[in-house]
Amino acid sequence: MLLIHCPYCDVERPETEFVCRGEAHLARPADPSSQTDEQWAEYLYLRENPKGLYAERWRHIYGCGRFFNAVRDTVSDKFVCVYKTGEPKPDFEALTRELGA
Repeated sequence: MLLIHCPYCDVERPETEFVCRGEAHLARPADPSSQTDEQWAEYLYLRENPKGLYAERWRHIYGCGRFFNAVRDTVSDKFVCVYKTGEPKPDFEALTRELGA
């Protein structure tokens, strides 16, 4: 079982208390009415699927109920770091160097 650290509660809890809500740092189109159906489909459904570090949006559903972001290694399934919503996305190159990968 994965243990996930909630940056708001400042506790590490089992993954069963959390739910992943997909890719983090997605920007909604500035003018939604100008988007074609294809552009909306791309925004709504197409996501990155990298091998390695990936920024995800998580919610602590059985705790504080708040959303936060996490960087997870999709190869090992380990959480590299967690950070509050609104904070900038970490530098993946620096994280990779720190991990020695």
